[in-house]
Order: sequence, then C-alpha cells, then structure tokens
Amino acid sequence: MRALARAIDHLELPAVEKIAEESQEDPFEVLIATMLSAQTRDAVTAAASARLFRVARTPRTIAALTTKRIEKLIYPVSFYRHKATHVKATCRILVEQFGGRVPPTMKELLTLPGVGRKTANLVLILSFKSLKNICVDTHVHRISNRLGWVRTRTPDETEQALYKATDERWWPYINL
Repeated sequence: MRALARAIDHLELPAVEKIAEESQEDPFEVLIATMLSAQTRDAVTAAASARLFRVARTPRTIAALTTKRIEKLIYPVSFYRHKATHVKATCRILVEQFGGRVPPTMKELLTLPGVGRKTANLVLILSFKSLKNICVDTHVHRISNRLGWVRTRTPDETEQALYKATDERWWPYINL
C-alpha cells in the first residue's frame, strides 16, 4: 500500500476529489459530482459539474430546474437523461426529507435515487471524513482481483472482501 501511495503521489487528483477540495468538502457538491461521474471521464464530469453549479448550487435550486434544463447543463456525461432525472429527484428528497442537507449515513444515502454504495462511500469519505469506508468502483474491483487481494465477481463483493483483506488505516485511500 505504501508503494502504491508513493506511485500515485505526483498524479493529478480525480475530478470528484478536486471538486471536494475546491468546495471545502461540501457534501452536496460531492454527492452531485459523484452521481455525474459514473462511467464518465474526469474532464467531462468536472465541466458538467461546473456548469450545473454555476446555475444552481443548492438542493432547492436544482430541484426547481426542469429535467430538460439539467440534461442540457450536464450533457455530455454518460446516461445524462437518467442522471438528470436522478439528480432532480435526489434534490427534491434532500429538501423534503433531509432539510436540504446530505445525510451522513450509508443507510440514508442509499435511499436517494441514483446513489449506490460506491457513491455513498465516496461522499462519506470525502465529505464526512469517514475512516471506516472503502469506495469500490469498477477499477478498484478489477485491480484488487488482478493483484490477488480478493477473489470476487462484483464491486459490492470486492468492497466486503477488502474490509477483511486490508488494514483499516488504508480503507479511505484504496479508491485513489
């Protein structure tokens, strides 16, 4: 793990981590950027997030936008139509059920449309400074299996296996 940490130390941060730094770990911006990032290149995620946040920066203001307007703002992220629907619905739920704030627990985050374990884990790590989560995307899943750390078939299985196979102090950094 130390060798991997040294190897990536000089590399540019991924888009969502940059957005987290720039927004001072604002849970809302991290949540939305992470939702947009799924199966989308970093440069596209960063540009789409910036366009959306220039127009609307809060759950209330995004929920007030039409789905078509959100689609135009986030295009060309992958699956932009589905993501626009999920972003709008998530913002409405944040306003109606969570007082306009991003919930700080896995259980609550998973109730939001378009939010799975990867997104929830990344929000908990970046915005709530959780040291007890591992964010597993397709890349972490494939590399962990290729390195022989785990023998799993899905990212969710990989997340659970990595909790057992790695030292707890590395958990929040495994995704990087």
